[in-house]
Amino acid sequence: MRARTSFNFLFSHILQTLSVYNPNKPHLKKVTFLLLPLSAKHNFTSVSDQIKEPQIDLSSIDCSGIAKSIILRCPQVFHQKGQTFSDASLKDLLLDISDVIPETVRKFRRVIVLKPEDVLEILLGFQFESGKCSFGVRKVGTLWEIFKWASEKVEGFKHLPRSYEVMVWMLIEARMFKEVELLVLEVEKEGVLLDNHGIFCSLIEGYVGVGDLESAISVFDKMRMQGLVPSLSCYRALVEILIARKRTQLAFQIYLDMAEINASLGDGEMPVIENVIRLLCEDGRIQEARKLLKKVLLGYKPSSLVVNEIACAYCEKKDFEDLLRFLVEKKRLPDVIVGNKIIHTLCSNFGVERADIFLQELELLGFKPNSITFGILICQSCYDGDLRRAFVYLSQIFSRGFKPDLWSYNALISGVFKVGMWKHAKDILEEMVDGGVSPNLCTYKVLLAGYCKVRRFDEAKKIVFQMVNNGLIDLSSLEDPLVKAFAVLGLDPLTIRLRRDNNVRFSVAEFYDDLGNGLYLDTDLDEYEKKVSKVLEDSSRPDFNSLIMNEFSSGNFKNAFGFVNEMILWGQEMSASVFSASLKGLNTSRSHSQAGASLFEKMPKLVNQLDEESLNLVIQAFCKTGLAYKGISLFYQMLQRDLMVNSETYTALMKGLCKRGILSDLNGFWDVAQNNKWLPAVENCNALFKCLCHQGMLEEALELFEGMLVSYPQKKLEVCHIIVENLCIAGFASIAHTKVDELLSQGWNLDHVAYSHLLRGLCAEKNHLGAITVLDNMLAKDLVPCLDVSLTLIPHLCRANKFEEAIALGKISVRQQSAFSSVQRALLEGFCVKGKLGEAGNLIRGMLSMGLLIDADIYDMLVQGCCLANNLRLSKELLGIMIRKNICLSVSSYRSWVCLMCFAGSYISAVNLKEFMLAQSQSDSLDIYNILLFYLLSSGNILAVNKVLKELQVKELLPNEVSYDFLVYGFSKCRDMSSAVHYLFTMICKGLRPSSRSLRIVISHLCDHGDLKKALELSREMESRGWIHSSVVQYRIVMGLLSHGKPKKAESFLERVADKGLIPNTINYDNLIKQFCFYGRLNKAVDLLNIMLKVGNLPDSTSYDSIIHGLCACRKLNRAMNFHSEMLDWDLKPSINTWDMLVCKLSQHGRVEEAEGLLISMVRLGQTPTKEMYTAVIERYRSENNLKKASELMQMMQRSGYQPDFDTHWSLISNLSNSEDNKNSSHGFLSRLLSGSGFTWKNHSKTGQQ
Repeated sequence: MRARTSFNFLFSHILQTLSVYNPNKPHLKKVTFLLLPLSAKHNFTSVSDQIKEPQIDLSSIDCSGIAKSIILRCPQVFHQKGQTFSDASLKDLLLDISDVIPETVRKFRRVIVLKPEDVLEILLGFQFESGKCSFGVRKVGTLWEIFKWASEKVEGFKHLPRSYEVMVWMLIEARMFKEVELLVLEVEKEGVLLDNHGIFCSLIEGYVGVGDLESAISVFDKMRMQGLVPSLSCYRALVEILIARKRTQLAFQIYLDMAEINASLGDGEMPVIENVIRLLCEDGRIQEARKLLKKVLLGYKPSSLVVNEIACAYCEKKDFEDLLRFLVEKKRLPDVIVGNKIIHTLCSNFGVERADIFLQELELLGFKPNSITFGILICQSCYDGDLRRAFVYLSQIFSRGFKPDLWSYNALISGVFKVGMWKHAKDILEEMVDGGVSPNLCTYKVLLAGYCKVRRFDEAKKIVFQMVNNGLIDLSSLEDPLVKAFAVLGLDPLTIRLRRDNNVRFSVAEFYDDLGNGLYLDTDLDEYEKKVSKVLEDSSRPDFNSLIMNEFSSGNFKNAFGFVNEMILWGQEMSASVFSASLKGLNTSRSHSQAGASLFEKMPKLVNQLDEESLNLVIQAFCKTGLAYKGISLFYQMLQRDLMVNSETYTALMKGLCKRGILSDLNGFWDVAQNNKWLPAVENCNALFKCLCHQGMLEEALELFEGMLVSYPQKKLEVCHIIVENLCIAGFASIAHTKVDELLSQGWNLDHVAYSHLLRGLCAEKNHLGAITVLDNMLAKDLVPCLDVSLTLIPHLCRANKFEEAIALGKISVRQQSAFSSVQRALLEGFCVKGKLGEAGNLIRGMLSMGLLIDADIYDMLVQGCCLANNLRLSKELLGIMIRKNICLSVSSYRSWVCLMCFAGSYISAVNLKEFMLAQSQSDSLDIYNILLFYLLSSGNILAVNKVLKELQVKELLPNEVSYDFLVYGFSKCRDMSSAVHYLFTMICKGLRPSSRSLRIVISHLCDHGDLKKALELSREMESRGWIHSSVVQYRIVMGLLSHGKPKKAESFLERVADKGLIPNTINYDNLIKQFCFYGRLNKAVDLLNIMLKVGNLPDSTSYDSIIHGLCACRKLNRAMNFHSEMLDWDLKPSINTWDMLVCKLSQHGRVEEAEGLLISMVRLGQTPTKEMYTAVIERYRSENNLKKASELMQMMQRSGYQPDFDTHWSLISNLSNSEDNKNSSHGFLSRLLSGSGFTWKNHSKTGQQ
């Protein structure tokens, strides 16, 4: 009592200090150690000075096989691939699937050899259950092992045809395609007929789904060799992946095969047809494309895309006659972009006249040219010097309502200069501007070139000033505009001089100025004319390749891709050098990558010209900017071309596919990467481990981990840090813990970083006990966790009553002055959550002495400590301090205060505190009321609750789900069940969903008080809304029905709940199983037990005992023995009564050998059979005159400490004395019997006794 008073005085003194504390006041005193107030009470040496980071060398440790070791340690996690059953016994295999088909498996628990019909029954049962939910690879793998076990272990065993069929489809559903192929081969050897068509189709589609193209093609070939026809969806899936992988020949052959077999293909096949034809045309295989088109369409018109692709292919081959015949035959025309490409190709190769004629023929077929079409003709005419023809095409543009574009105007300006009509250049420029077309740098360059060519330098100067005004060039006040003009044209101004002709006798004047002065150029005139003419010549036709290259060289990617789009509109082809240059900007942004990706689609031939270095860079750029699907397509093209894929590309693809999250692509790529022995650089493995762990590909992550350890022996610890960290971040701290344990068992020495990562993960998963255990091991090795880990663990150490350890960890963690306050906060939190106010007070005193800020969070901790210590007076004092200091109260502090006040009977204080919290208006008002309602009800103050409810009504605050759940729970605690029922039904009527606890409370009450009708009404309401029926709800309703003599309705209710899927995964029917056995409804009891097994909950041994007793009472001994074997397989311990019942019943029904086997099993399991059990078996053997067995059992009985009764003993003596064995024995019967019973005959001659 005195200690408690002293403590209260200490804490009150600290509160008084807090009330006058000013954080701006100078430090009260200097302290050398943060935890000095604690050191006086907890006397231990400092550990931090003793700990030194060890130098760890792991290079000599053999890491091969480490991934497999970790996988074997975690079979529950790596069940899909990690666990195999090749050496498992039949018993183990059956046990593994007994949670899928418990009733079926139970029949075969005691058999040694399976018969073909037994295997079929297992398969059919599994198939039926798999229709309800998917079981994954592991369970189907077990089924596959049972299937193989029967045929391998049993001589002469032959599966039934139906068994093969079911097994195949189960394997297909589990995507175990290699196993399917093995089984099909076995079936073919056995001569069994199966639905090979469906099997092969599923295999093909399955292999395509996981990206295994070669296996899909192999199955397809096998299928066609057997004369089987794949389904349309199968064809489509195979062709689509061939298109994606650019396997042109195979795609063509398979689609042609499909077209020949399926004469009428629907409109849905058009995209596939278009893609196949596109591939063929890219390879220049026009005749195959037309052949396929003819085969598929059967008189229908081809799509625009098909026509465009074929037209482009003809254009590439420059076979325009065949192109025209194709267009006439199909009565279709290419779009204007492809048409412009045709016209441009004709102009470039055969001249403008040929192009014009072809355009006229196209127009006769219905082709609609645009302004660019005539612009191409204008440019070519100007290039050829045929200005007249160019103006004819210009008139065509105007007559058709089009507007000439920039490049047409530039060509016309160039044309008039070339033929000496320079005076009209200005007119064309003015018309161009009036038409809304803004001149560009090329326009002004051609004007400068033209005026310089005809020596109109004054006009050239004017053009320079226009360029300056339009912001195209800069011109200082000291610069000569003519010199600038020469520079723009690429001429060297220093080599060009404009001179006056002063020679009277021999004039050299080339031109005259406005004053009549003769002038000439002093320069290399040939070079001058050559450069000027080249500018005019180049301006006749737009050279987009040069324009694009210039923009790329300047880093103007946006302008460059703009020119690319114009190039396509003008029908020009990009050169390989420009295409390579365009790749340099792919990784600068996603928009540039997307533009680059479109280039790959529009110019596929250029892709095939790229070398492996360029392709590697392109794939990496695509993946970096989120276009991994483009990268993976190029990756498979590289493999097809036998190009080397470097490690950086594999890494980029892995990261890109992980972010994309499509596991089918990722798994297929992973297999390829592993086959090619890929390993990333150490600096890239962090991102890869992060991606793999995020996708749940843990086995792949461990395989990569092992490969990294083997390949980078000097970086083992760094790689270990990375994988432990990423496993923990992804929520797999238990796997990380297992991995660390495995590494330690193999001789690894881990540093504090690895342990710190593990501790963070364990704490994040709320496994604080495991974290404390790891911490203990860590500290035992003189390793210190990182500061953030220590701060997390200190409060949890306090919660576990490990105060000394928490303080020790705090002292270890204080290495820097900046960590002092953090450690104190962590310790303060730990002491407060355990209500240790004395220690908390010491810490506060130390913080005040150092001048540290006492903020709202610290006040919250103190509130928690006061409330946990049930000290109302101190908590009120603390509340007053906080209010005076205007410190906002948190909801957690409010909850603690209300709880303390209500249970202390200080209801008025609780209500007043509610008003204060509402005035702060920082929290939801309804939350404040809900907390008050809960603790008022918990403390039994119904009167105050009703007042609060009325207040809510006045304020028009509608209760929410939490409010109603609190009311139901609270009124039930106050035993006001009528109110609890009322609020539950009110809640449902308002469309709110009660918690499981509320439903459980009300239904239990209704059933306990005989209102079964209302309980069933509530249950039907739950059914209609799809609400889960908990174990308690089902138990209460069923027991109500059973107690009213309605077992059939009880069974019907349970069946209805099960059929509607309203059973929780945590269902427990143990009590109901016993009750149904008591009422003699054994079948229903067994059904409930099976349900528990199917959801993964093992029934209690008493449930099995009840069923076995019921079956024995009904003389169903075989089923009883099956259940008994199942109990033992699950490591459940049957009761003595169960053993006794089985032994006695088996003995009574003449199955004495089985009864004896049970006795032997009991002894082996460490249990002692009862005397009655021994007696039952001995009597049965005696009645069957099997005296030898009876004698052996009697000896066994005596070894167990029992003595047989006189009648049994004498009966055996009488019968054995007359037996044949007795006659042939050298000793008397009594001698042998007594010897077997524990008596020893002594040699009288040696002992000297008479």
